[in-house]
Amino acid sequence: MASSADVPKRNTYRHGNLRNALIQAGLELARDSGPDAVILREATRRAGVVPNAAYRHFADRRALLRAVSQAALARLASAMETELAALPAADDPAESARARIRALATGYLRFAQAEPGLFRAAFSTTEMDDTGGESATGAGGLTAFQLLGAALEDLVETGVLPSDRRPGAEYFVWSAVHGLAVLLIDGPLRGLLPGQAREAEQRLMDSIERGI
Repeated sequence: MASSADVPKRNTYRHGNLRNALIQAGLELARDSGPDAVILREATRRAGVVPNAAYRHFADRRALLRAVSQAALARLASAMETELAALPAADDPAESARARIRALATGYLRFAQAEPGLFRAAFSTTEMDDTGGESATGAGGLTAFQLLGAALEDLVETGVLPSDRRPGAEYFVWSAVHGLAVLLIDGPLRGLLPGQAREAEQRLMDSIERGI
């Protein structure tokens, strides 16, 4: 009989949480090369399982990409939460509410520039994964969109934003910030020097405050 040393090692193994491992592999693929790189076969190779094992969790590549998109959105929400947590305490409630909107926008833009592959993956599909979108939340349990909505409610409560201008304000703010993010990583503004990019961000923040 062959000894245990003579038996070839398996290049696959049983994974305790294969779905999560595949999503994490997909995130790394997206980080390196964007959403087009999220391929089931490569994700299974990185997770250390045979390709067919993925089909117990994802029907096809689109299903994996949906889950990766939600996970990337969760990381975006976490980046925005990090900016909120770093805000110093403010005595003026109105100024504090303004600072929260700026912090959320800053977190959004910083994430896009630091993680362009994940940012592209986050918005690569309009379909939700089969968790109903819960996987798109940050540590606080809110999505990026919900964080923005809560900050806008704070502006209303502190008298900064008139209540009759509140409906739909999140779409205006999100569109403006997302547009700048895309211009900075994929558009004609991608060649800006860091100082120029920060100036563009500051002018956008000023415009948003005047516009809402």
